[in-house]
Amino acid sequence: MSDTTTETAQPQTSGASIELENLTKRYPGSAEPAVDSVNMEIKAGELIIFVGPSGCGKSTTLKMINRLIEPTGGRIRIGGEDVTDMDPVKLRRKVGYAIQSSGLFPHMTVAQNIGLVPKMVGWSKSKIKSRVEEMLDLVGLDPAEFHGRYPRQLSGGQQQRVGVARALAADPPVLLMDEPFGAVDPITRDHLQDELIRLQHELHKTIVFVTHDFDEAIKLGDRIAVLREKSHIAQFDTPEAILTNPADDFVSGFVGAGAALKRLNLTRVRDVEVTDYPTVQVDDPLQEIFNKLRAAGTNELLLLDKRRRPYKWLRRGDLMRAKGSLARAGTLVHDTVTWDATLRDALEAVLTDNAGRVAVTGRRGEYEGVVDMETLMNSVHELLEADRLEAVEHQHELEEHRAQQTHQEQEGATAAEGEAKA
Repeated sequence: MSDTTTETAQPQTSGASIELENLTKRYPGSAEPAVDSVNMEIKAGELIIFVGPSGCGKSTTLKMINRLIEPTGGRIRIGGEDVTDMDPVKLRRKVGYAIQSSGLFPHMTVAQNIGLVPKMVGWSKSKIKSRVEEMLDLVGLDPAEFHGRYPRQLSGGQQQRVGVARALAADPPVLLMDEPFGAVDPITRDHLQDELIRLQHELHKTIVFVTHDFDEAIKLGDRIAVLREKSHIAQFDTPEAILTNPADDFVSGFVGAGAALKRLNLTRVRDVEVTDYPTVQVDDPLQEIFNKLRAAGTNELLLLDKRRRPYKWLRRGDLMRAKGSLARAGTLVHDTVTWDATLRDALEAVLTDNAGRVAVTGRRGEYEGVVDMETLMNSVHELLEADRLEAVEHQHELEEHRAQQTHQEQEGATAAEGEAKA
């Protein structure tokens, strides 16, 4: 059997558990530790978020996991193996690492950047070539188009996708991400977040992700570690638990106002009803487009490009003014959402759209459906009603607890009075 067949047939590696035991970092000359005795257990396949104020030690804690920063004290276990004293270079080849602004080497092509770690660990050329194509496809970039490009020839979002592909290329069980989407514009950031969610559904890696953005933490995390100064853990729980029951005022400050609306970050577009919309393609004859609009019984069509990506919204009046060409007809589609986008992403897109709808796209940007304002508002009302019922139930529990305490106090007083009389 050939080398290529043997190597490419291997299944993807899934995540590994991470244990931090009394992990500490002290810098020379500093009276206080930067990170003070952090204890944490992360399950295999979890996406964990570190969030906290600037300077709290979250990035330092992250970098100690792959020993880019050497711990002063404590232990690190990955998959049950103590890696605290392992050769740090070997350790880093087993742990993927993605940073802000991608960190790509400018003198290397996209393919060379992605294949760097596999080359270092001794993979064959055929396996590296196959893996590069697989990784580009995985992050939604056409291998034929992007293989030979240099980082300067890519947009910020494309660079970040390549950065993630490089971090995953050697199939590590653990991926560390240090504010990887912090340097891109908000729309690109939303799409990169969606892409990470999709990738995690496919790969089940263990991901530790640092951010200062609590909304990003809610959207991405299976669990969130809210960190105080010195990386002391204020609360380590699910996004739902932190939103509905913050541990203290410090955590409440991160949650901020509008917790119910923040819960829109917990529901995905794939969880709500997406409607199909009449579509046409750019090379369809104009008369055929007219006929389709008439048959659809709507006042609008969605024009798709040759790759079936949303291109323009076409209304009946646009077609009347087309005069044989769609070149200047219709309104360009400025925003789309993916299946993994949150309802908050979708609501923001819909609110900026005059007609109150947004196209839903697949992995390669192809059209999948439309979600509209009515669907989203119904979801908002359901969340608010759920919060109201939960608050009422919590109030009833408090009242019952107080009543029990009062009853116990009265019984105690009565017993004490009887003893005194006796």
